[in-house]
Amino acid sequence: MRTISEPPAGLTIQRADQRFFADHGWLKTYHSFSFAEYYDPANEQWGALRVFNDDRIAAGMGFPTHPHRDMEILTYVFSGELEHQDSMGNHGVVKSGGVQFMSAGTGVRHSEFNARKDSELHLVQMWVLPGRTGTPPTYGQMDFTQDDRLNDWLTVASGEPNVDAPIKLTQVATLRVMRLENRALRHTFQPRRFGFLFAGPGSDFSVNGEALRPGDAVRTYDIERLELQGNGEVVLWDLPAA
Repeated sequence: MRTISEPPAGLTIQRADQRFFADHGWLKTYHSFSFAEYYDPANEQWGALRVFNDDRIAAGMGFPTHPHRDMEILTYVFSGELEHQDSMGNHGVVKSGGVQFMSAGTGVRHSEFNARKDSELHLVQMWVLPGRTGTPPTYGQMDFTQDDRLNDWLTVASGEPNVDAPIKLTQVATLRVMRLENRALRHTFQPRRFGFLFAGPGSDFSVNGEALRPGDAVRTYDIERLELQGNGEVVLWDLPAA
């Protein structure tokens, strides 16, 4: 008998308009999984990936101080500038192509705002279930250029023992990003791994022969590889079961 954490092997696509959408005026948000006022017991997570929110935040607006605990939270900025402050004394601004990382551990409070007063901020925020709980909270941010991810996978964060990444996770998961420009590339999975691939702004590419547009996502389990061809911003998680 299969469990929720071990779905049938294969590939499924969640189209952009199949996501939950909420317009709060200052925030336009799409949720790939159950989050806040959206709850679907059949769509709570994918492997260890618990949250994948595609957010557009109005100029000067943002999330006031709020708490987190025992979750690994990564934010990837497509465009604009994200300002962060937290109860550990950290303060920083993450620009386009950059990544913010926070392991909430035993507890942290933070705020996130659009640092620009004249333009929108577009980002994806991703929560991964931790491999260890009760650890001290940590924060970090990394700046990357477009060349860093042009037509090749940029490994951003990982907890896999044989994967080198500047951001370390406690979970045996890996986050990679890429800007694909008229190229064909692939990603190979180990057996019984979960995959979650997201098509970012400007995307027009195919995955294993399936055409993707901005906001579309591919969920995989226990497949050998993904074959990509075309153009676009790509976010890819390689994950264990929850």
